Amino acid sequence: MIVSVSLAERSYGIAIGPGLLSQFEDAAERLEFDVPRTVIVVTDENLRDSHAESVAQALAKERRNVAVHAVPAGERSKSMEQLSAIYDALVDLKADRKSLVIAVGGGVVGDLSGFAAASYNRGMPFVQVPTSLLAMVDSSVGGKTGINHPKGKNLIGAFHQPVGVIVDTDVLSTLPDRDYRGGLAEVVKYGVILDAEFFDWLEQNVAPINARDPAALEHVVARSCELKAYVVKEDERETTGLRAILNYGHTFAHAFEALAGYGELSHGEAVAIGMICASRLAELRGLIDAQTTTRQIELLCAFGLPASLGDEEVSSGRLRSRLAFDSDEVIERMKLDKKNSGGKIRFILPKKMGEVGLFDDCEEEDVRGILAEIA
Repeated sequence: MIVSVSLAERSYGIAIGPGLLSQFEDAAERLEFDVPRTVIVVTDENLRDSHAESVAQALAKERRNVAVHAVPAGERSKSMEQLSAIYDALVDLKADRKSLVIAVGGGVVGDLSGFAAASYNRGMPFVQVPTSLLAMVDSSVGGKTGINHPKGKNLIGAFHQPVGVIVDTDVLSTLPDRDYRGGLAEVVKYGVILDAEFFDWLEQNVAPINARDPAALEHVVARSCELKAYVVKEDERETTGLRAILNYGHTFAHAFEALAGYGELSHGEAVAIGMICASRLAELRGLIDAQTTTRQIELLCAFGLPASLGDEEVSSGRLRSRLAFDSDEVIERMKLDKKNSGGKIRFILPKKMGEVGLFDDCEEEDVRGILAEIA
């Protein structure tokens, strides 16, 4: 299956299907991009000998100059130190503007590799090969690249579209349970912000999704990518405000992640909690009724995700989380959010299932009240 991201001369395709890691050349041909002689495969240490090696071996058959560079696994690798290490590897490889960076991994690898490609030699092509559900449905599509700053997530980066995205759905069968469930938070997000029918479908297909049924997963990934591609097409560089809707729950989530210490609370877990915070804030403003929030809580919990910072681990596999943050600290972190304007915190809030809006007039006391509710 091919999903198109239409961006004029920066357009590209997303190939989705089983077995694509070992069929990289075929997938590249279907997506109509060339694989040059010099290639660097950037991955993390957990994937070096498995998924990254599969891609490297597939490419090396054509006598290419292929190098594999691995960074430590985890959010802390989105750092200046690891970015510099990729630059060093590119220099050693004698890479030029026609060389290709291939990111094989989750969102950390994709964001980091993409920023290296955007900035080395003032820009070179790269391909996203996401291996986590979160990266497949979100970070691999849209051209956002970057690294974290100690005081905020993704504060340093650039827009740099890939020349293609290759999604091998087979890799989801071996994805660790916590990582898989974290990706489902972003999937639920798409239903809330853009597609009420997709949210309904998710509610009706919890069992096959939890069982990682191949047909269900292909639909989950494809529909999520279609929705992301629509938003990116309409607002590639966040100039109209539409793309901001993709950050539903993220204003809270990024603050939680930073305060917990990157990696302690996964991105998907933080987004799940953040969506409930945003939904409760929408309730407080009279935008939605309580049932809209309840449906989100029930679906997230059915996927084994936390709905509050105080959730305990239960038989369904939900996160054991006894995190506690000072509300003033959370709000200060929120003030660093890139969506903000004129010193006001901007929130994406649901107006009904399948539709959200951008609000910059929320009272800080209301936010504190919501934070107290989910503690």
